[in-house]
Amino acid sequence: MTYTVHEPPDPGSDRVDRGVELEFIKDGFSWLTAICPPLGFAANGLWLFALAYLVGAGALGWALSAAKVAPQWIGWIFLAINIYFGFEISTLKRWMLEQTGWRALGVVTGKSIADCERRFFEGWLPGQPIIASETADVPGGKSAFPRRGSRFWPFGQRS
Repeated sequence: MTYTVHEPPDPGSDRVDRGVELEFIKDGFSWLTAICPPLGFAANGLWLFALAYLVGAGALGWALSAAKVAPQWIGWIFLAINIYFGFEISTLKRWMLEQTGWRALGVVTGKSIADCERRFFEGWLPGQPIIASETADVPGGKSAFPRRGSRFWPFGQRS
């Protein structure tokens, strides 16, 4: 398994805070996206891509029907499109991260996500400064848990 590692635009000052905020994106095929792209996009937090797919698929289906393309060919065309998105979902997710200011830190390979995280942090942590978190003891300070929800949702800010 291969993962790319990404850091948010405003990382925490403490290496533990920074480590918690990192995003590991698997490079590979997504069966969910190949079978049903809107669900695959939504599962990866790419809501706008899910909406765009639904609109684009409807328009393409209408255009192909209006052009009198045989129904079996329409099915093959949509199958090819879905398989393409199955291969490209991780690329789309990395592109969206870059568009929102995230920075790629590197690539790591291992047998599982846990192995990849261990390998990455073994090389990354020694080079990071140890700074005490200013919000660790403050009620309502920065949580030690990863953010929830989609970082690609354009409406409102997440905490």
